[in-house]
Amino acid sequence: MERTILVAIDGSVYSSNSLDYLAGLFAGDRTINIHLLNVASSGGADKEWMYDVDPLRGQASGSDKRSAIGRRYLKEAEERLLRHGFVKEQIQTRVKNASSICNAIREEAERGKYDAVLIGRRGLGAVGNMFFGSTSADLIEKCHRSPLWIVDGTVSPSRFLLAVHCHPSSLMAADHLAFMLKQHSRAEILLYHSNSVFGKQAPVRAEEFHGQWGKAWCDQYLDLDNFLFYAHSQLLVDNGFPRHRIRQLPTQMHLDVSSDLIKQAKQHNCGTIVIGRRRRDLTRGQLKGVSDKTVKQAQNVAVWLAG
Repeated sequence: MERTILVAIDGSVYSSNSLDYLAGLFAGDRTINIHLLNVASSGGADKEWMYDVDPLRGQASGSDKRSAIGRRYLKEAEERLLRHGFVKEQIQTRVKNASSICNAIREEAERGKYDAVLIGRRGLGAVGNMFFGSTSADLIEKCHRSPLWIVDGTVSPSRFLLAVHCHPSSLMAADHLAFMLKQHSRAEILLYHSNSVFGKQAPVRAEEFHGQWGKAWCDQYLDLDNFLFYAHSQLLVDNGFPRHRIRQLPTQMHLDVSSDLIKQAKQHNCGTIVIGRRRRDLTRGQLKGVSDKTVKQAQNVAVWLAG
């Protein structure tokens, strides 16, 4: 089955990192389609992304000049993918003029019904913290209909840490992960639950899973007393991911779940952390905090937000 990924391109090293990450996952896979999008900002109300990530670039005067710059960035991005082994038939490019970079990416994601939206962002440190509150943060806040992949720095993409918890959004993240990786010949998935000392979630009823997976499947596989480790593993297998490349890590207690997820990812050489999240209007307390704080703290790690 073909999968389509929307990639935001701004000509910076950060979007180049995202392309290299994509190539590490899917180079040679002809079932992947890539849509490269550059947003040429036509207004000055919000921080313009391409100048936000590289303050040394002067702002272009006029939308025509910004569009020409965007086309050049897209050409460079396409050539980078071709060097990595993709073919032209897999790649589409588009420059979109808009007053809001974030809204343009979100609207394109919803209009095109993409399987994932990929953006690169700068590392943390003093400057990274200052600029985090722009496009990437806005997309996390507003883009909930499409899974969002955020790549920070140089990332090895072959091992994934799936954050397991007892909520349907977590199983949805597992479903997305298996769908995207079913053609991958090397990927490994490590299941991990970080049991927070504070911020315990309210108990979840099995009935909350029936609408998506059916009562019969839930009766057989839901292990709510075990953080759904078995259910996550079974769902991955049901969706075509090999069982021998799935491993469960021991559950640990930690004060800060997001810091623990990053620590476990580093310790086990996982380049990607996958987190299930509820829609923003349904999110309460810890689940919102974990996804947001994990992205903010991530360095040389990719974070997938799905669910």
